[in-house]
Amino acid sequence: MKTNINLSTLAGGAVGERINIELQKVAENVQDPNTDWKKARKVVVTITLKPDEEREIALVSADVKTTLAPAHGIATKIIFGVEKDGSTVAAELVSGMKNQMMIDNDGDIADDKGVKVTEPEAESNVSYLQRKSQGGN
Repeated sequence: MKTNINLSTLAGGAVGERINIELQKVAENVQDPNTDWKKARKVVVTITLKPDEEREIALVSADVKTTLAPAHGIATKIIFGVEKDGSTVAAELVSGMKNQMMIDNDGDIADDKGVKVTEPEAESNVSYLQRKSQGGN
């Protein structure tokens, strides 16, 4: 017995088209630098045939499922504190170390949360040794 069933033409070509769509998703996932290159990707085609009682006709369903590599997790640090009124506050730590001033991407002085500081505020954070070397108290 020979079958005349071709995946590329099954269901008017919809099965082959769905396979191609899922293969495109795999290709994009492989090229995504946010995924692990070592993880295997899968395209699984399941074709289910349910014959009738006379065994002359079968209802056919085709499912195409893709397993992609997940994106890498994203890590950051959150700093916590308590305001003078007792309320708890939290913010992302941008500078790398709590209470450390930094130069932001615009070249401005910013606090540890990345908030730009004004000149007087920035000058108050100058260390004792820096003030002494500049002739200050």
